[in-house]
Amino acid sequence: MTEQVANGATDNEPQFSLQRIYVRDVSFEAPKSPAIFRQQWEPSVALDLNTRQKPLESDFFEVVLTLSVTVKNGEEVAFIAEVQQAGIFLIKNLDEGAMSHTLGAFCPNILFPYAREALDSLVTRGSFPALMLAPVNFDALYAQELQRMQEAGEAPTVQ
Repeated sequence: MTEQVANGATDNEPQFSLQRIYVRDVSFEAPKSPAIFRQQWEPSVALDLNTRQKPLESDFFEVVLTLSVTVKNGEEVAFIAEVQQAGIFLIKNLDEGAMSHTLGAFCPNILFPYAREALDSLVTRGSFPALMLAPVNFDALYAQELQRMQEAGEAPTVQ
């Protein structure tokens, strides 16, 4: 007979639990202040998005979603902002493929709204117009990365 755990699941059933969401690192730079505020505002936005994960003790994992934004007004950099939004997740009893998908797509989907809000808050505190990033399809990004890795002969790993 399988032993019951606290939430009613058995020991070998898949388990997923969010333990904590936190800002790991944050950065904001407005190198052309205050002159940039006196110019006509015609911004161009470049977004860089990255995820990384690492195992912690037993079945706990840290996933970090990094959003880096560079906004230029014409040719001048108006501001650079970066947020590393992180979470600690308890993940148990998943096969290798499901674990890879959970860490590479499901967890970043959970973290993204928090990272987007933190980034927007930074930008508005810098006295720039709100930066409302569109939703990101992490499942599609994950599938693209898997395809790229297969073509390169690499195997997905948890770092």
